[in-house]
Amino acid sequence: MKTKNNELIIIPKMEKYIEYMLTILMKLPRTEKFSIGTEVKTSMYEMLKYILLASKVEKEKRLEIYNNVDAQIYYQRICIRIMFNNKWIDMKKYKYSNELLTEIGKILGGLIKSLGADKSA
Repeated sequence: MKTKNNELIIIPKMEKYIEYMLTILMKLPRTEKFSIGTEVKTSMYEMLKYILLASKVEKEKRLEIYNNVDAQIYYQRICIRIMFNNKWIDMKKYKYSNELLTEIGKILGGLIKSLGADKSA
């Protein structure tokens, strides 16, 4: 699951998600920009750090790191739902951000599954 320059496919997907979410976070109401906006931003950067770390460690340690990323994805979904429910973002942004997260989640699921397949072999 690597691109032509040997980086994990999930990394450019993560970059795309972060760039999109940053545009949304900049438009949040001022009070929310510095509360939920900061939480989401921190969570996104943590996800990216974990993904980059996983590409550098031994296979035995990757599952725990991928599980951390999975938890961050779940947290992101909740934050986005809160933003939508409070009408800080519209349906289009809500759906697209969830689509990007779903895509990242599917790739992550494949990475986790591939680790499980290695253990049974």
